[in-house]
Amino acid sequence: MGLEVSLWRAVAVFRFAALAYAVVLLATGRGEYLRPWLGLGVVVVMLIWSVVAAVAYAEPARRRWPLLSADMLVTLGCLFASSWVVDPARLSQGAATLPMAWVAGAVLAWAIAGGRRWGLFAALLVGAVDLTLRGRVTPTTLNGTVLLLLAGFSIGYLVRLAGEAELRLQHAAELEAATRERERLARGIHDSVLQVLALVQRRGAEIGGEAAELGRLAGEQEEVLRSLVGNAPHAPTSDSGVDLKALLSTQTSNRVTVSGPATPVWLPEQIADEIAAATASALDNVQRHGGPGARAWVLLEEEDSEVIVTVRDDGAGIAPGRLAEAAAAGRLGVAQSIEGRVRDLGGATVITSAPGEGTEVEMRVPR
Repeated sequence: MGLEVSLWRAVAVFRFAALAYAVVLLATGRGEYLRPWLGLGVVVVMLIWSVVAAVAYAEPARRRWPLLSADMLVTLGCLFASSWVVDPARLSQGAATLPMAWVAGAVLAWAIAGGRRWGLFAALLVGAVDLTLRGRVTPTTLNGTVLLLLAGFSIGYLVRLAGEAELRLQHAAELEAATRERERLARGIHDSVLQVLALVQRRGAEIGGEAAELGRLAGEQEEVLRSLVGNAPHAPTSDSGVDLKALLSTQTSNRVTVSGPATPVWLPEQIADEIAAATASALDNVQRHGGPGARAWVLLEEEDSEVIVTVRDDGAGIAPGRLAEAAAAGRLGVAQSIEGRVRDLGGATVITSAPGEGTEVEMRVPR
């Protein structure tokens, strides 16, 4: 986990910072210590172990009981050595131990490795040894133990929350990738297989006889496919330059007029392909639902920050609520093949229509 790695590094830095503070105390108060030379030896042990711990904990495979136990033993040993360096009478009155805050490094390590329970246990263990040294409960012992308990609990709880958050994020990323791929397949099916099946169903019903039965079967399979493809997003990616104006011009026919700027409109290939596919779906809807003789006009506009493709027709129009009903029934021609494509390019689609007044589909896509 990214946060856990950062926490281990922070513990390593904390050990060296606390060690530096212990060295300063030893140097400035050496006259008050019973055995300054022994205190210097303890500080050397703390320095060596700080280096060893920083290197050992950097490898995830080593963050197990042997290393954690050794860390705690070295920490308690250095703490217990205070009884031979600091005057016991001064310790009983609340004087600082030789390692001072350095002992918190082991508590933090246990909390990161095992969570809040391990952190609390390590804090109580260190607090018990500190109490043994002093012989009685002092404000210093009480405050130090409470701070260790809070640190162990907080860090352990933070690590658990971070682990759960990373698992959720990983699951969400996997789910998003799966649904994007499903959407890509769904759109491909809609633009090819579903339209062919719909055509077979319609033509079979017109011809009659055995063709009608074939059309009925095609209609059943169309419904099955529509229920399978469902809803899913899609995200295109490509950096190749393609002239969107040239792509849209291929849609020109005796019933479709395409207009655009005098110069090419360059876009990454996959984005241009998606816009062209959404435009083709809008024109297909005009042909299928606009009524006999319906004409369409495609207008491509280029602005500094976006491109705009507008598809207008003079067909039968769309009744209020019809698009929502079609999406609920699994007919994804508008919801996914048009709106979905544009939405996943970071754009927006505005559909304006009324019965008998034609339809206007405006697609805005950021450059």
